[in-house]
Amino acid sequence: MLFIVDFDGTISVKDTIDAMLEQFAVSTPTQNWEDIEQEWLDGKITAVECMSRQIDMVETDNISLENFFRGIQLDASFLPFYKHVTQFAKLVIASDGLDHAIKVATKNAGWPEIPVYSNHLSFTTSGINMSFPRIKADCKGGNGMCKCAVARELAVDALGPIVLIGDGKSDACISGMADIVFAKGSLIKHCEKNDIKHHKFQTFADVLAIVKKWPLEQTQTVSNKLA
Repeated sequence: MLFIVDFDGTISVKDTIDAMLEQFAVSTPTQNWEDIEQEWLDGKITAVECMSRQIDMVETDNISLENFFRGIQLDASFLPFYKHVTQFAKLVIASDGLDHAIKVATKNAGWPEIPVYSNHLSFTTSGINMSFPRIKADCKGGNGMCKCAVARELAVDALGPIVLIGDGKSDACISGMADIVFAKGSLIKHCEKNDIKHHKFQTFADVLAIVKKWPLEQTQTVSNKLA
C-alpha cells in the first residue's frame, strides 16, 4: 500500500507558499501575487508559470526565510497517523510546493525523516530560486511535480492500493488514478464534480479513524489503476 500525502494545506495548516508570499512578496504597480494565483486557478497559466512568477516577487534574506519555514504550523495529528500506517504501508510527501520548506518544518517539529517529492528551492546571492527536477512534459495538471508520475514510480514496489490524501488543485489529477482518496478543501468539489469516491477529512485524526477500520485484506490488495 502506498500513501501519497500532500503537504500545503494538508499536513501544514496553511498553504506554505501563500503564507510566504503574503509576508515576503513585493507587488508591482500592475500586479500582485494574488492576481497570478487567480490566473492559475482560472486555468489561464500552468502551475509552473504561476509559481515561477510568484517566487520572483519574493524579497527577503536567508535567515528570515529559514525562520519562517521553522514556524510553519503542522497538523499535530499527522504523527500518530504516520506511526500507524507505516507499520503496513509506504508513505511519501508529494507536493507541488517547496522541498526545503517541507524538510525544515518537519525537522523542526521533531518528526522522523519522510521521503519528500517536491520542487526544489535554492538560495542565490540575490534571493531564492525555484526549479522543477521532477517536472513531466505530459503532466495533465501542468504541475511542477507530477504526483501521478510519483505514484506510478513507487506503487510497483509498494505492492498495494494507492491512497491519496490532499486538499487542492495539484491533487486533482492523481485523485482520478488513486484507489482511495481522502479529500478536504477544493479537492472535495473536484471529486464531487467528477464522481470520484472519497472520504472527507479535516485533520489526520479523521483519516486515522477510518484507516484503523480497514480489514487487513484491503491494505494488501494490489492497485488496479496503474495501467
